[in-house]
Amino acid sequence: MKLALCTDVLGSLPYPEMLDKVKSYGINAVEMTAGGWASCPHVKTEELLLDEKKLESFKNELIKRGMEIAALNCSGNPLAPGEMGEKHTKTAYQTVELAGKLGVKKIVMMSGLPGGCREDKIPNWITSTISWPDYMPGVIDYQWNEVAIPWWKKFAKHAQQHGVEKIALEEFPCQLVYNPSTLLRLRDAVGDIIGMNLDPSHLMIMGADPIAAARKLEGAVYHVHGKDARIERGLADIDGLLEYKPVTETKDRTWNYVAVGCGQDLKWWKEFFSVLSMTGYNGYVSLEMEDLTMSVEAGLRTSIDALEATISK
Repeated sequence: MKLALCTDVLGSLPYPEMLDKVKSYGINAVEMTAGGWASCPHVKTEELLLDEKKLESFKNELIKRGMEIAALNCSGNPLAPGEMGEKHTKTAYQTVELAGKLGVKKIVMMSGLPGGCREDKIPNWITSTISWPDYMPGVIDYQWNEVAIPWWKKFAKHAQQHGVEKIALEEFPCQLVYNPSTLLRLRDAVGDIIGMNLDPSHLMIMGADPIAAARKLEGAVYHVHGKDARIERGLADIDGLLEYKPVTETKDRTWNYVAVGCGQDLKWWKEFFSVLSMTGYNGYVSLEMEDLTMSVEAGLRTSIDALEATISK
């Protein structure tokens, strides 16, 4: 396994300076946003698709530094009703087209989440039992069989036509794919171009064990995010793990995203990477730094040190 860096954390730096900064950490690969929710500070997808000179210049900045793209990321909600779904669908298709021009074989996405019915204007995440109330089964059937599976079958064909071999879906809360079982359901319906971007932090904050998940997903882990989370003692014991306070209210939340090693200890991370290696994963681990309890630089340095000490190379 090798380290990469999700570069939005360095979004204030222009593209060449960002690459220099990543290189200064001893990291030679980047995961960059090209669509979806992100502002895409380093990848101007439409410009690169329309202008061959800009595309060549973009490539050359990587080549002259001996760097590569671990993945293009277009995480968003392409299944959302209305304008959001249309926008994120468009940028997902464009990201695939750009990946083809760059020779990038893997993109990172989220599954998306539809509304609860054709008339719904807001995505609807069902997390309670479908046994009651009795309208729940119809919502699940609509979301999967009428929206998600048809969209993903069509998109997977487009991706394959542009040389993309792997679509790694991040198991993010409030998405239709949010754990191993839902990932495998979509994979079974669409094909093995679909796999998991295993981000352990999301499973942690939903009460799951990412190490057990890695075993369950043998052969279906296509990408890994190096990202930690901490269940805040005392607070989570009272209110549980369902938390909607803004991420900036770190002191009052029942869990927080933290620098690697500040949630789980290094022994845990060594086991996590060891199990990933045992089950066949030997790809990139992209550090995604979202710790708001420290400076960006401190969070990056802390996380890099922890990952360098635990990753299976």
